[in-house]
Amino acid sequence: MAVIPVALAGRSYDVTIESGALEDFAGYARACLGGFDKSGRAVPFVADRNTHRLYSDTVERSLSKAGFRADWFVVEPGEAAKSWPVLEKLTDWLLDLGVTRSDHVFALGGGVVGDLTGFACAITKRGCGFVQIPTTLLAQVDSSVGGKTAINTRAGKNLIGAFHQPSAVLIDPLVLGTLPDREMRAGYAEVIKYGLLGDAEFFGWLEANGTDVLAREPEALSHAIATSIKAKARIVAEDERETTGVRALLNLGHTFGHALEAETGFSDRLLHGEAVAAGMVLAARYSARRDDLSLSDAERAARAIAHAGLPSEISTLALNASGRELADHMRHDKKMEGDTLPFLLLKNIGEAYLARDVDLADIAAFLDEQLQAH
Repeated sequence: MAVIPVALAGRSYDVTIESGALEDFAGYARACLGGFDKSGRAVPFVADRNTHRLYSDTVERSLSKAGFRADWFVVEPGEAAKSWPVLEKLTDWLLDLGVTRSDHVFALGGGVVGDLTGFACAITKRGCGFVQIPTTLLAQVDSSVGGKTAINTRAGKNLIGAFHQPSAVLIDPLVLGTLPDREMRAGYAEVIKYGLLGDAEFFGWLEANGTDVLAREPEALSHAIATSIKAKARIVAEDERETTGVRALLNLGHTFGHALEAETGFSDRLLHGEAVAAGMVLAARYSARRDDLSLSDAERAARAIAHAGLPSEISTLALNASGRELADHMRHDKKMEGDTLPFLLLKNIGEAYLARDVDLADIAAFLDEQLQAH
C-alpha cells in the first residue's frame, strides 16, 4: 500500500493506493462515514451507469458488513453529465437526503463523476465533504487529486466550477482491469504529461515501460500511478489555486486539447485524454517552432504518444475546421488576457514553462500547418 499526502494548509488529505481496496471499502473509508450509521441515513454515492453496474455490489457488500447502506445517484457516462441540468438534479438529491456540511459524498467513477460530484459538494450548503474513488487511469493520476471541480457550458469546458479539495482519495488499481483499452490509453496521456512537464527520467522510464503500464502489469502500473500522483501533489501543495503559475504546468497540452474537444463537441469522438495527447504534441512542436525546444525532442514526444496508440497528428482527426476556428475556441479560456493566452510550452523534455507572449494569430497559422502536415 502507498499513502501519498497532499499537503495543504489546514486541509491536507491522503491519497491511498492499494490493490483490492474496493473490496474493503468501508474499512478504508471509515473515517469519512461518521454520522451515517448513527442516524440510519444512507451513504450517498455518485456514479455513472457503467461504474454502478460494475462496482455497486462490491461497495454495498462492504458497507453492509460494517452496518451501513448506500444510496445512489447514477448519471449517464460521458461529458454530457457535467451540465447545469444534471448538477441541479444532483444538488436537489443531496438536499433531499439531508446531507450536512460534516457529511461526505462519495464519487465512484472517472473524471466526469469526480468533477460533477466535487462541484455539487462545493456549493451544497456552502460546502460539504466528498471522497474521490477514481475508476479510470485518467482520474487516478490526475483529476481526482487537487480540488478542481467544474461543469461544462455552451461557452466551453470547465468554465463553471470551484476549488474544493476532497477529504480523501482511494485508488484501487485493480478496477482498471475492466477499463476499455481506449480509456486506458486516454488516461496514459496524463501519465506522459508528468514526464514531459517536469521529470525527464520518468519520461525515459515510460518510453521503456509504457507498454507494460498499458497492459496493466501490476508493478509498472502502480509505479506510474504513484509517480504521477507524487508529482501532482507537489505542484498542488505549492500552488493550490493556480495563482503563482506553478500549477499551470499541469495544463500542458490542455489549451490545444480543449480546442480540439470543443471542435468535436466534447463527445466520444475525441476523449479528453486523447485531446490532451494531441495537444501535447502541438505544444512540443510549437515550442520547436519558437526555437525553445529542439525539433528532435519535439518528435521524441510525438513518437512516445503515437507509440501508446494516442493521436499525435491532428491532420488525421478529420476536423472540419481551420486553424483560426480552432484558435477561436481558445478565446473562451479562463486564462485569456486581451489577444494573448498563456501557453504551456517546453524548453526540454522534463522542463515546461508558461509563455505569456503567444499571439492567437500565430497559433492559428501554426494550426493550419499542422492540419495539412503528415
